Amino acid sequence: MTNKFETISLDASGDVAVLSINRPAKLNALNIQVHRELKECLSELQRSNLKGLILTGEGEKAFIAGADIAEMRPMTNGEARAFSELGQMVTILLESLPFPTIAAVNGFALGGGFEMAMACDFIFATNNAVFGLPEVKLGLIPGFGGTQRLFRIVGERRAKEIMLSGRNVTAAEAKSLGIALELFENKAALMEGCQNWFKLTLANSPAAISRAKATIGKGFDVEAMEFGNIFQSPEMIEGTSAFLEKRKANFTGK
Repeated sequence: MTNKFETISLDASGDVAVLSINRPAKLNALNIQVHRELKECLSELQRSNLKGLILTGEGEKAFIAGADIAEMRPMTNGEARAFSELGQMVTILLESLPFPTIAAVNGFALGGGFEMAMACDFIFATNNAVFGLPEVKLGLIPGFGGTQRLFRIVGERRAKEIMLSGRNVTAAEAKSLGIALELFENKAALMEGCQNWFKLTLANSPAAISRAKATIGKGFDVEAMEFGNIFQSPEMIEGTSAFLEKRKANFTGK
């Protein structure tokens, strides 16, 4: 997949792609163009043979510092709603990718940046990472899914406290709350840590990973249905045969 975008960059040369927001001069702030390019890119990744994705931001200062306030300020009510719906569509696309995703958070992940990170399966972060939903300080509310996703991670009361205060959450607190799973000294170590985690999953069945991810939280009946559906699939046959034959499974595709 060639990189045809202006505000994002994609390295999909291996099994695990790295998707970067590339507006470091603006602390990778999200504007309409970024969202449109992310929508197109993520739609293409839905149909790819990738086994993982790392989402990050260019530079050392910010993952995504938030939405582009200068672009947002003159929007009409209708334009603002369309902007919110576009951002929600992007986070839903990210959330629904059929392979694991990690938000590699370096520096600020505020507002829309925090919302984008929460749409990933996991958040790994540098020790200087800062999270928050400061929209109330601007007379706004989160618009890219933050009101829906944060409480699922930290619980309703803590989510309300973070959103209504608009305060910053340090990397250490984020880990204690289960927002960030792992912390690293710097961005280089962060990216290495993400790649190391994927090494644990690349040997597993891509089809099983995809179905397990899609089934989480959907109910016991969906779990039973998907458990039955995956039986006698090529990867199920290979995995169980390898176990019985005491050898390493060789999963070749989905």
